[in-house]
Amino acid sequence: MNSTPDGVRAVRLWEPHLAWEERPDGATVIWREDPLPAHANRITDRVFHWAHLVPDRPWMAQRDASGQWRRARYGELAWTIEKIGQALLDLNLSLDRPVLILSGNSIEHAMLALAAQHVGVPSAAVSPAYSLLSGDHAKLRDIVELISPGLVFAQEGLPFQKAIEAVIGQDIPILSVSKPVTSPHEAILWEEMIKTRPGPAVAAAHAKVGPETVAKFLFTSGTTGSPKAVIQTQQMLCANQEMILDCYAFMKDEPPVLVDWAPWNHTASGNKAFNIALYHGGTYYIDDGKPTPKGMAETIRNLKEISPTWYFNVPAGFELLVDAMEVDTALRETFFRNLRLMMYAGAGLGLHTWRRLKTLAEETVGERVLLTTGLGSTETAPFSLYCTEEQDVPGNVGIPARGVTMKLVPNSGKLELRLKGPNITPGYWRSPELTEKAFDEEGFYKIGDALRFVVPGDPTKGFYFDGRIAENFKLRTGTWVAVGPLRAQLIDQMQGLVRDCVITGENETELGALLVPYQPALRALLPENGEGLSDEDVIDHPVIRAAIAERLAVHAAAATGSATRVMRAIVLRRPLGMDKGEVTDKGSVNQRAVLLQRPELVDMLHKSGSPRIITPQMQESSL
Repeated sequence: MNSTPDGVRAVRLWEPHLAWEERPDGATVIWREDPLPAHANRITDRVFHWAHLVPDRPWMAQRDASGQWRRARYGELAWTIEKIGQALLDLNLSLDRPVLILSGNSIEHAMLALAAQHVGVPSAAVSPAYSLLSGDHAKLRDIVELISPGLVFAQEGLPFQKAIEAVIGQDIPILSVSKPVTSPHEAILWEEMIKTRPGPAVAAAHAKVGPETVAKFLFTSGTTGSPKAVIQTQQMLCANQEMILDCYAFMKDEPPVLVDWAPWNHTASGNKAFNIALYHGGTYYIDDGKPTPKGMAETIRNLKEISPTWYFNVPAGFELLVDAMEVDTALRETFFRNLRLMMYAGAGLGLHTWRRLKTLAEETVGERVLLTTGLGSTETAPFSLYCTEEQDVPGNVGIPARGVTMKLVPNSGKLELRLKGPNITPGYWRSPELTEKAFDEEGFYKIGDALRFVVPGDPTKGFYFDGRIAENFKLRTGTWVAVGPLRAQLIDQMQGLVRDCVITGENETELGALLVPYQPALRALLPENGEGLSDEDVIDHPVIRAAIAERLAVHAAAATGSATRVMRAIVLRRPLGMDKGEVTDKGSVNQRAVLLQRPELVDMLHKSGSPRIITPQMQESSL
């Protein structure tokens, strides 16, 4: 997997040695013969490593109020986390009294989390939406009850005051950088905390931190109940970074540069991207943009100034980035200049976006840049499988990383994936029953995903994601529907008109879909981009309905049976909500949550003659 085909930018990647065993019960076990190298036992050991070697190298940067980049350097990071570590010890924080972080990505957020890890105190970053968008703060309340925080951090205190007053006990102090809370809680200012003089207690506490020490908690979405606190140990984080360094071997030659917007309350950036920069002596530029038409403007501004060497985004973000690069030469020149590898995750990437990215790279720098993906979860830290081979189509999630053993178990006609390795969580905090259910009798974590061989019987060629086991359902005929591959296929066949979709039809005679519209693409089909029309007017416009019907007809004609053929669709008018778990901060759609939150739309789609329904036959009748 280290070969670079003609026309692809040369990049040093792993050279794996794979072994596998086919068991009599039908399971296949696959592992790497090349063992995981020795690695650090504590993430913050790398802080002091780089602070000693390159104290003036920027570690993290974020735009200040004037729009200028404010850079924190490795030397500054080292002495700051010792000061904050002492302050946390003075507050008697511990495993049972961790730090709760309510606000989004910031330099102070990062320093606080690392300082807590340095002295053996876990931190827990949660979605700001739980505080700022929720009406009842139910998820935040459940999280507070579960982890019993001893300190709460919000970059600006006042926007979070309502949530704090609703769910945080008055005996818990609130730390903020600006706009401190005015509630009865004790307010601590960042500028005062970093004046703390570190004493011998810091070194003593750090000496007790080891591989099994809990570094942080990350939370699941809580689709069907309260969010679960996934334990993240120091071993998980450090082993995972060594796996990553093996895969992205080019980072041994040059410090990585990241421009990243994804939230740290998710594992993709909170663990992987955040620690990539830190572990390998690179620089992390905080992008305050979002993968939305409005939020993408900030991402574009950043990418026109900073050229990343490794870049991650969700498919919706790549779609918006491609739209911008096709009309902005300066943007694509900066973006591709130093880029070694692009990664997509969170949802299936449409073939049209895949091809446009590769074409833009060739037109800009004369060669393609590897565009790849992998597979993991919060419980796997997350890096577990990765593909480094040039592919003709998206979807190959690759092979296991060093130290990871994967097991494929037959389940309802699928191959269910299970994983074991030093990057796997020991379980869920204060939830022994959930922990027990998460592992099989051999200690493999049951991730809940299904895979299929790219080349049957040959693991070296990688695997395609084959859906979530829990998402799959049966039609009334008893036929199983593989939701994951069908969603990816339908999104691609919509040719950019939708950002995602939710498949419906459990116990029905045919399949339906709730379509998440992509307004820029819809408006591009209308005269003057639909100026003066509301988003709802655009969705209901005859030209738009006909275009969707036409693509549905193409989809239906290519389907192989009722379990792969969507015969009716409704375009969503109300945006998906983070508060209800329908969509994450990364923009990933949660199929189960949408179905639970919008049963009236499912009934409308399958049990009514609503004029909102679009069918392939509409296209035929218009010919």
